[in-house]
Amino acid sequence: MRCPGIDTFPVPHECYQSGSLIIGGIASQFYYPIIEDLFKENPSQNLFDDNPHMITKFYQHILALAFAVKVINENPNILPNVTLGFHIYDSYYDARMTYRNTLDLLFKMHRFAPNYKCDSQKNLIAVIGGLTSDTSFHMADTLRLYKIPQLAYGSFPAEENDIDHFLSFYRMVPNEAHQHMAIISLLQHFGWTWVGLFVTDDNGGENFLQTMEPLLHQHGICSAFKRRMEKVAHFDLVAEIFNILDEYYVDVTNDKANTFVVYGDSLTLTWLRSVIFLRDPENKKSTSFRKVWIMTTQIDFVLLSFQKSWDLDLFQGAISFTIHSKELLKFHEFLQIIKPYWNPADGFLKDFWEQAFDCTFPELHLQLSETCTGEEKLESLPGHLFEMGMTGHSYNVYNAVFVVAHALHAIYSYRSKHRTMARDKMFEHQDLQPWQLHYFLEDILFNNSAGETMSFNDKREMRGGFDITNMITFPNKSIFQMKVGCVDPEALEGEAFIIHEDMLVIPISLCNDHCHPGNQKKKKEGEKFCCYGCAPCPEGEISNQDDMDDCFKCPKAQYPNKNKTACIEKIITFLSYKEPLGNSLASVALSLFLITALVLGIFIKYRDTPIVKANNRDLTYSLLVSLLLCFLSSLLFLAEPSKVSCLLRQPTFGIIFSVAVSCVLAKTVTVVLAFMATKPGSSMRKWVGKRLAYSVVIPCSLIQSTICTVWLMTCPPFPDLDIHSSAEEIIVQCNEGSVTMFYCVLGYMGLLAIASFVAAFAARKLPDSFNEAKFITFSMLRFCSVWLSFFPAYLSTKGKHMVALEIFSILSSSAGLLGCIFAPKYYIIILRPELNNRVHCRFSSPNCWACV
Repeated sequence: MRCPGIDTFPVPHECYQSGSLIIGGIASQFYYPIIEDLFKENPSQNLFDDNPHMITKFYQHILALAFAVKVINENPNILPNVTLGFHIYDSYYDARMTYRNTLDLLFKMHRFAPNYKCDSQKNLIAVIGGLTSDTSFHMADTLRLYKIPQLAYGSFPAEENDIDHFLSFYRMVPNEAHQHMAIISLLQHFGWTWVGLFVTDDNGGENFLQTMEPLLHQHGICSAFKRRMEKVAHFDLVAEIFNILDEYYVDVTNDKANTFVVYGDSLTLTWLRSVIFLRDPENKKSTSFRKVWIMTTQIDFVLLSFQKSWDLDLFQGAISFTIHSKELLKFHEFLQIIKPYWNPADGFLKDFWEQAFDCTFPELHLQLSETCTGEEKLESLPGHLFEMGMTGHSYNVYNAVFVVAHALHAIYSYRSKHRTMARDKMFEHQDLQPWQLHYFLEDILFNNSAGETMSFNDKREMRGGFDITNMITFPNKSIFQMKVGCVDPEALEGEAFIIHEDMLVIPISLCNDHCHPGNQKKKKEGEKFCCYGCAPCPEGEISNQDDMDDCFKCPKAQYPNKNKTACIEKIITFLSYKEPLGNSLASVALSLFLITALVLGIFIKYRDTPIVKANNRDLTYSLLVSLLLCFLSSLLFLAEPSKVSCLLRQPTFGIIFSVAVSCVLAKTVTVVLAFMATKPGSSMRKWVGKRLAYSVVIPCSLIQSTICTVWLMTCPPFPDLDIHSSAEEIIVQCNEGSVTMFYCVLGYMGLLAIASFVAAFAARKLPDSFNEAKFITFSMLRFCSVWLSFFPAYLSTKGKHMVALEIFSILSSSAGLLGCIFAPKYYIIILRPELNNRVHCRFSSPNCWACV
């Protein structure tokens, strides 16, 4: 059958270079806002007369392919006997044009004849494209039928990763899903928890939301709003444009959400910029707010031809997850030689030159436009129109060409190694079939000219990661994307995320202000968990960071400060001589000790006087000595408790006090028996004397000593820390070991006191003006009152005040005994010595005990 001779629908934009093997390409250069009429009745070349909008920045993708072919053809080590060529068409961001131009790659040389190979010179070996996932899969629908290997150089949504049914489909970019956790890490790094989401209104955008929203929630981040955008700009939506402007502008000017995540492609961004510009053409309000834009990998900062006068200040500081790239020095030199007529077969260059430099060539000269001289320099163009540095997509195109070249090299090496001498001639002339390339692409492994390893994983994705870039804008409307980090697909750990220093203050993106230290978050009913109130920490708890869910208690050795923002170390304290209370008690104890010593000295000096002899000198001396020791024992309760002081102070006090009370009991019993012995025929005379005193004092003291010994042997007191009595102090005190034994000591002492009180009370009405039983009664009444008051006060007191209370009880009860029993006698001995004689004793017997 004859091939058709006329192409009824020629496409004007194509770039061709001959070669023995052709690498096809589907680029994405031109965009028609309204392309619906292209396939209506009688399509013709006139449909392309309306100047399409060219995304001039993407022309670098075509140049990258041409440059890679040039490098390979000049390298004798890769394909020494093969010359590569290329044939590139455009997708026009339209499915039907993509299908049409893919067929052109397969069958067209100088005429279009689908499913006919009309020119044997065109040997298509592989196709590189496309930029978007839609374009790539539209191409794959056709290419897979003819088993042509396809290498896509654009990003792919995570939901489109399953390409097992496309056996010859390879991606030059890593899995896009790796950036999801990187976005989360970035938001957490800056503390942005109230984030706006702009996504394309298609399956890719919906799947992005379904993936990101659970991740955001898991990491304490909320979406302030979700705005679904047109994937490409449709300026024919006149009836809806004003509603769209208002909706978008409300979202962008949200006063709480200062961070936006944008998912889409480059045309999506141009649409978003158009919406904001049309809402605020003079850019008066747009510059008054600063937002942080986080762009996903498909997005590049581009402007269409009619947007060239617009600036990108709105996106100053934007953070982009971009396809990884490396600078190639020779590529920069290659770009410098590009001129309008460098390749007559390049159907893209004229439109690129006119739209990039805003000029026309002489044959199409218009009065309102400048004439293109052909001497314009690419490096003079701002970054949103063209970049001299190799972009991520261009780097992928460059690598894709080398992947094909190395696969071809492997095929020819394999043929050379395995052919036999008998079949040499057949192998020499056998045509290379594209499907054979597939088996060598899967195992490709080499280092490119930038020194990076090129290989595919088991999902036919190129291994590698993403770069994190920060956009910087300049007054001349040029931009610079500075690399500030990277995403490692294996570890998901990159360099530090930073924002360019021109952004002096990192915006806060929160639903509400932070809950500062000293407060905890309080949930607001009916709102997202990122929106919360603040409540002060309860007593005894603190929060030391912003936005803490719950306050917490300080360690036991610390206490909250006044603002409940930090813990302060508690002061270790105890009842010491240095503080006023301890100093006062010590002074009183020493004063009473000296007074008691003075009384003892007086009694020793006047030991032969009747009043001293009448009171049983041995009992008097024993009582005064025990009172001396009682006053001194109180000093054991002062100073920092130690193991020795804790062991000694309670038993010492108990034994000494028992001796003192036993002496008082002995004196009381002696007084009673003395009066009973004066009766005629009384048998009590033999008990009156020293033997009676010893029989009372020694057994009573031994019983208390036994109790204390058992206490020390079973559960002795020990030093302890009281961290609960005071919020700001740790009190060093003695733990009594056994509370039961402690109360046994006090109880026994109280029993002796009660016995003395009862005996003295019974003898209070004995005749004589100065009956000693009255003074003993009064002293024991005071003694019992002090210790009966001690118990409830002791049980309700904490810390070192318990110690002070016990010292006070010891001193007051001992002082009571000293004052009540010895003050009257001291008065007679010192102030009324005339009464200190035998004349004033009713009984002349030397054994008379009742002094009058």
